[in-house]
Amino acid sequence: MAIVRWDPLRDLDSFQSDMNRLFDRFFEGRPANGDRGRRWIPAMDLVETDENLVVRADLPGLSEDDVEIEIKDNVLTVSGERQAEHEEKGEGFHRVERSFGRFARSLSLPRGVDADKVQAGFSDGVLEVRIPKPEETKPTRVQIGTGSVEGSGTEK
Repeated sequence: MAIVRWDPLRDLDSFQSDMNRLFDRFFEGRPANGDRGRRWIPAMDLVETDENLVVRADLPGLSEDDVEIEIKDNVLTVSGERQAEHEEKGEGFHRVERSFGRFARSLSLPRGVDADKVQAGFSDGVLEVRIPKPEETKPTRVQIGTGSVEGSGTEK
């Protein structure tokens, strides 16, 4: 029997995938029989550096004109569409594994992100979005004075 270390993030990732599938089915309806299993969901990485949050998405076969990036209510959404590439030569396809269609991926961003400072680049089928980290809110230290506080009802 192997001992497997519990990783709560793995469980959270699994839960998020299940919820994404549930919402995708609810909002997009069920695919036609011929399209079952071919829905395209591009892979995305989120990396944190000292200065930025960096999102990288694998978007093979797309150009920067095929991709839209939007930030609204602290949510970054990357969306677009990859067109099917069928050649009509009178021959049937023996096997079609490449997925195509519309996609949208959304990530919640921390509060305080300045959307005007977000930068995006596209190279060799990889989209990279750099989001400057917001400055951390520093706690304010409140000095305790002697006597009572006005309006506290403890004045004599």
